Amino acid sequence: MVRAAAEIIREYGPFEGEQVAGVTHDGRQVWIATGSSIKAFDPANGDVKRSLDVPAHAGTAFDGKHLYQIAEARIQKVDPDSGEIISTIPAPAGGGDSGLAWAEGSLWVGAYRDRKIHQIDPATGQILRSIPCTRFVTGVTWVDGELWHGTWEDDVSDIRRIDPATGEVLDQLDMPQGTGVSGMEANGDTLYCGGGPSGKVRAVRRPKRARG
Repeated sequence: MVRAAAEIIREYGPFEGEQVAGVTHDGRQVWIATGSSIKAFDPANGDVKRSLDVPAHAGTAFDGKHLYQIAEARIQKVDPDSGEIISTIPAPAGGGDSGLAWAEGSLWVGAYRDRKIHQIDPATGQILRSIPCTRFVTGVTWVDGELWHGTWEDDVSDIRRIDPATGEVLDQLDMPQGTGVSGMEANGDTLYCGGGPSGKVRAVRRPKRARG
């Protein structure tokens, strides 16, 4: 395992809302779950461009067309243009769910206190497989074939790249003391990390060594 301090390259916010929970990226905008709404902001300047009145308590994901949003014990499929909730499926941890990502035609869901990441069928919610983790799991993201997740336990938070087959930690980026990671999404070299009750989003540089 390679361990280093996280390099925070930019901070956004604080944004209006209860907290920043889930985070995703649609190729242009960063979407954040703020409790009673999903907001989109421009990463170039931090300006909020959109707000959808959708319950948004944990992870957020984007499949190229639709948003997926955890609300309590369910995952909602949302039209990003209208805010319409198209369908819902049960969340695998029954309300203990955290991060959410889309990859390989599946949803990947963090189970916070269970210390797991579940791969699920986006149509039914069926668990296809589970990956063990060693700390409480927060945000989850896939980028360039790499699986990353955030942790937040005992007031200590870090970002980890893990082996998707075994859960082994391959890279660990330690966040500064008092700085937590809730939701997380990668876009190229940048990991966008929700800051929970701080209301902020922090952009963290993804290390080049992890990409070979």
